[in-house]
Amino acid sequence: MPDMLTTPQGRRIAFHDTAGQGPTVVFLGGFKSDMGGTKAVHLQAWAQAQGRAFVRFDYSGHGESSEAFTDGAIGDWCADARAVLAMIDGPLVLVGSSMGGWISLLCAKAMPQRIAGLITIAAAPDFTEDSMRASFDADQRDALMRDGQIALPSDYGDPYIITRRLIEEGRDQLVLRDPLDLPFPVRFLQGTADMDVDVSVAMRLLDHVTGNDVRLTLVKGADHRFSDPDCLALMTQAVQQVLDRIGS
Repeated sequence: MPDMLTTPQGRRIAFHDTAGQGPTVVFLGGFKSDMGGTKAVHLQAWAQAQGRAFVRFDYSGHGESSEAFTDGAIGDWCADARAVLAMIDGPLVLVGSSMGGWISLLCAKAMPQRIAGLITIAAAPDFTEDSMRASFDADQRDALMRDGQIALPSDYGDPYIITRRLIEEGRDQLVLRDPLDLPFPVRFLQGTADMDVDVSVAMRLLDHVTGNDVRLTLVKGADHRFSDPDCLALMTQAVQQVLDRIGS
């Protein structure tokens, strides 16, 4: 059973905390995913083998946390992440997957003094605006305004219910429109066969951020899941490389 944390907003967040030496590695999952996913569980096993402090958690409306998925938006899920980070002592290394990449960038922008390093996997910054809203046709936009939500097909199961609030609130969380300095080791990982996040997003992110130790690794043929054995090994190698760069 997971532990539970109550956020300042009253949401109940499920998490697993692995004891070990710091900085603490924290996994931030993707849109409508949960902390039981392949990457999160693999990274926890790696952290345990390394004697490394590690935390994985579910945003509200995801996995074992409280609330309905359709009640949430990017700002809510970022607040959930910040509540989890606030309970951890010492520096943090964030590992953000897909939407978790966006949320990890928001956290890094809000609390750079806490962040020792950052790794993203198929990061999807600003996707509510640049991917979802930009792709809606006139009928979808009308339905979103009229009904407050629309359904989008998903390759991962049931359709995604996209709410008007998710789109509108996402505009307050954009990270690619203003300067974004990442003054710590950063590793971006991206598959070239990703059908959800195009390589151009990774290139835009790389060009946009500033920092003295920022690298992008492209994996030819890797898809959005980024969960085959080679991709999982690359993820842990990137985390270890960041830890080595900060001398931990």
